[in-house]
Amino acid sequence: MEDEVTPGAAEAAGSGGVGRRAVLCGTGALGAAALAGCASGGGTKPVEDLKGKQIAKAADIPVGGGKVYGDEKVVVTQPSQGAYKAFTAVCTHQGCTVGGVSNGLIKCYCHGSEFRIADGSVQRGPAKEPLREYPVRAEGGGIVVT
Repeated sequence: MEDEVTPGAAEAAGSGGVGRRAVLCGTGALGAAALAGCASGGGTKPVEDLKGKQIAKAADIPVGGGKVYGDEKVVVTQPSQGAYKAFTAVCTHQGCTVGGVSNGLIKCYCHGSEFRIADGSVQRGPAKEPLREYPVRAEGGGIVVT
């Protein structure tokens, strides 16, 4: 028994045109690439963009806590009196901006990841990588990226 061929199918297949399946698959690949870019912390600001910039007032950062600065995508913490730390506020799991700091942890409310305020390391997943740290110093009542 011969295979039945739809009229015009052979011509369409050999015409070099792009079919619906190719377009959909291509879109899927682009979507996956975009998601991969998001998951890799695509929103993290380079240190060079923040270098020399005051990112917080020291008085606004509680001992044992911290504060998220969404516009700069930075979270500033004070693990112990006078010891300030700054990290990217972009979660390493899927690129959400972390939502807050409490009980010694930086918390991402998107999927529940938690990071330690002292070093940005993962306390609880699904994130597997620590938050990127920015070098900072206290200067003139502010916290400045060095």
